Amino acid sequence: MIRTLRIFGIAVLAASQLFAASGPVAARTSIDVVASNWKFTPSTISLHVGEATTIRLTSSEGVHGLASEDLGIPATTISPGQFTSVTVTPKKAGKYVIHCSIMCGAGHPNMALTVNVLP
Repeated sequence: MIRTLRIFGIAVLAASQLFAASGPVAARTSIDVVASNWKFTPSTISLHVGEATTIRLTSSEGVHGLASEDLGIPATTISPGQFTSVTVTPKKAGKYVIHCSIMCGAGHPNMALTVNVLP
């Protein structure tokens, strides 16, 4: 029985060292967002504080843009037929409304992506 406990203890110690040495946790979630003239689909996404999420952006028509200093999203151009990935790890819960950052026509002022960050 003592031998079994020793083996179990060594296994637990080895596992804890393995996970500690594995480094940062990669993005676990990916969300696709499609920009078009004058909307984002989906128009609302939900993220969690402290959890990395990759937002894959593309456009079905026109060139658009997205940027949010609050969420750590750099100025990003969204082009038709191409995916651009941005990884976000929100630091603070709340509702963030991000407007298209590239003038895209008559509906541009109302083109927004809402990001709900949950605790």
